[in-house]
Amino acid sequence: MKLRGSALAFALTIMATVLIILTSIVGFVTSYISYSFKHRDREQALHIAEAGVHFYKWYLAHQLDGRTAGQIQAFWDSGTALGQTTPYTGTFANGQYVIEVTPPAAGETIVYIEATGSTIKSPDKKRTIRVRLRRPSWSEYAALTHEAVRFGVGTEVFGRLHSNNGMRFDGLAHNLVTSAVDQYNDPDHTGANEFGVHTHVNVPPATGINNAFRAAEAPPNPVPTRTDVFEAGREFPVAPIDFNGLQGDLGLMKSDAQAGVNGSRYFNNANQGRHIILKSDDTFDIRTVQSFNASTNEIINYNGGWATYAIPDGGVIFVENNVWLEGTVNGRRVTVIAANLISASKKTMYLGKDIRYTNYDCTDMIGLIGQQDVEVYRQSEDDLRIDAALIAQSGRVGRAYYTGSYAIRNVITVYGAIASNRRYGFAWIDAAGSHVSGYITRNLYYDNNLLYCPPPYFPTGTQYELDLWEEL
Repeated sequence: MKLRGSALAFALTIMATVLIILTSIVGFVTSYISYSFKHRDREQALHIAEAGVHFYKWYLAHQLDGRTAGQIQAFWDSGTALGQTTPYTGTFANGQYVIEVTPPAAGETIVYIEATGSTIKSPDKKRTIRVRLRRPSWSEYAALTHEAVRFGVGTEVFGRLHSNNGMRFDGLAHNLVTSAVDQYNDPDHTGANEFGVHTHVNVPPATGINNAFRAAEAPPNPVPTRTDVFEAGREFPVAPIDFNGLQGDLGLMKSDAQAGVNGSRYFNNANQGRHIILKSDDTFDIRTVQSFNASTNEIINYNGGWATYAIPDGGVIFVENNVWLEGTVNGRRVTVIAANLISASKKTMYLGKDIRYTNYDCTDMIGLIGQQDVEVYRQSEDDLRIDAALIAQSGRVGRAYYTGSYAIRNVITVYGAIASNRRYGFAWIDAAGSHVSGYITRNLYYDNNLLYCPPPYFPTGTQYELDLWEEL
C-alpha cells in the first residue's frame, strides 16, 4: 500500500509539473500571438500613415504642377486645401489616415504634413508621421545658366550646377552637375557635338587639359565615369529651368510689396531708379537717381534726399526701375528686385560696393534680382564681396568690358549663388590669355544655408519634394 501511495504521489507531482509547464507555454504562446497582432496593427498603422503622405503629394502635384508662384500662393491663401483648416480623413486598405497640413508662410515654400494612421480593427493603435515638403529654390544652385557655360581649371564648386544649353567643366564639382541637353557644340572650340555635361581634363594619371574636341566626351561613346571631376556625378538631359517663368514670380513680388506683406516696400519707376543702402540697424536708406552714365553704369546725380525705412524681414523691396545697392544686414532676410512690369523697358541691379551679412547661420539672407542684368559698375571696389543669391532674368550676371581707369580690379568674392540667363563672368581675357579687364581673382563660394533658407520669394520649381521624415 505504501508503494502504491508513493507512486500516486509521484504521478500527481509529474502531472502538476507538466500542467504548470503547459500552462506557461500556452500563456507564452497566447501572449506572443497577442503581441504579434498588436505589432502587426501598429505596423499597418504606420503604412497607412505613409499612404496618407503619398496621397497628399499626389494631390499637390495635380493641384499645383505647372502653376506660377502667384497661383501657388493663391491656392494656399484660399484656405481650401485638403487638411489645411480642418483635418482630412481618407481610407486605405483596412484602415484610415487623418491629415493635418501647415501651409507655407508668405514668401516661403515649406509645407508640413502630419498623417496619423490606424486600422479598423485596432483604432487605438495609431502611428503619426510628420514630413516636410518644399519646392526647390533657384538658390540651391551654386550656378544656374540658360546659355552654354564653361568653368575653367582650378574651379572648385560645392553647390549644384546646371545649364539649359550645355556645360564644360574643367574643375572639381562636389555636387551634381546637370544640363537640359544631351549634347551640344561647345562654342569654345571647333569640332562635333560633345556631351551636355563634359570635361576636357585629361584622364588620370595624366594631368592638364586638352582644349580640342574630345571624342571620349562625345556621343555615340558611353559617358565615362569621371569622379576626379564630377564627385557626385553628372546628369543630362534633365528638365530645363524656365527663366521666362520668373516673370510670374516678379508679379507676385510686386503685388505683395504694394500690399506691404511682411513689411515689404514698393517704389515706383520715377527717374532712373533708386540707390539703396542696407544698414545693420535693420533699416535702409533710399534715394532717387536722376541720371547715370550709361557707359560706366555709375550714378551722376540725385533727385531729392535720402529717406529711411525698416528692412522687411521675410519680405521684398521692389523697385519698378534700376537699383544701385550696397550695405549690410543684421538679422534680416530680404529680397531686392529691380524690374519694370509696366512697360517693355527691362531694368538692372547695379553693384559695386560690399553687400555683407553680419550672421552666417540663416539669420541673414539677401536675394538680388535684376530683370535684365546684375551688373558690377566700372568704379567698383578693388576687393569686392557680395553675400547674396543673384538672379539676372533676361541678361547676365557680370561686369562689362572697361578700359582706362578702374578697368582691372583685384578680387571679387560672391558668397551665395548665381543664376544668369546669359553666360556670366567678371573678367575679360584676350586671345593670348592676358587679363585685360575685370577682376583678376574670382571666388564663387556656395552658401549651404541657401538649401533650406532661400531668400524670401525666391523663384522655385513647382513640384514639392520630401526632405524630412520623422515619427511623432
